[in-house]
Amino acid sequence: MTPADLSRTVLHTVRRAVEADELSAVVPDRVTVRVPPRPGCGDYATNVALRIAQQSGRPAPEIAEVLRRRLAAEPGIARVDIAGPGFLNITLEGASHVRLVREVLDGGAGGAPRVLPEPPPELVRRLGADAARWSLLCPPGLDRDLLLVQRESNPLFCVRYAHARTRALLRNARDLGFGPEPGEMPDESAAAVLAALGDHPRVSATRAPDRLARHLERLADAFLRWQAACPTLPRGDEKPLAVHRARLALAEATGKVLADGLHQLGITAPAHL
Repeated sequence: MTPADLSRTVLHTVRRAVEADELSAVVPDRVTVRVPPRPGCGDYATNVALRIAQQSGRPAPEIAEVLRRRLAAEPGIARVDIAGPGFLNITLEGASHVRLVREVLDGGAGGAPRVLPEPPPELVRRLGADAARWSLLCPPGLDRDLLLVQRESNPLFCVRYAHARTRALLRNARDLGFGPEPGEMPDESAAAVLAALGDHPRVSATRAPDRLARHLERLADAFLRWQAACPTLPRGDEKPLAVHRARLALAEATGKVLADGLHQLGITAPAHL
């Protein structure tokens, strides 16, 4: 279940609760779900109960409980908890994550390369073609010379480094005699990576290059943080386990999405940095 799928499920749940007279409210046009800021709070969270409470005058925890019961019965959802003033924290079934990774690995490219304004020749000479293209997508005020340094403060470097890291993991795993296989992972920190992967088709469909660039930055940052906390490769004399194969599959899916996004922006995705 992708974030877009979950958003539709939550919206459908609100609509059914209103139709059943369990809630008295205007059904919102859309519902957003986000990765919680702290581990242990589910895979996604939504403030839809708080929004409905504002217009209905009914306490948000009561509305959240109505929606909690309905959402917990939906396929693909393992648990729904109420947090704080009425947030709904949603935990997906492990199989949903497995399906998402498999769908990314089995799917095709996200779209054709976007047509971006050509960078001025002097900018290409100063930064190189890839960095010059990325500079056109940067927020106002960013020092373009930052794109020349290979450090985490350079967003383009982080995206390309994360991609190169996924390729290195696949090469090293091959040398160790195992490959990727989507499976369950007991890694709470993987939620941000999975959320970004699931959101890629929606962002890609907007055909907004600047939004795609920010999305790739978020995915790269989430992947590198997850990698630091959850090693993909066995250590020492440890044998490759199912969790290593599952983590490797997530890394491969991340690399595929990063490469696809860079390709859409007309920027190369090197396998080595």
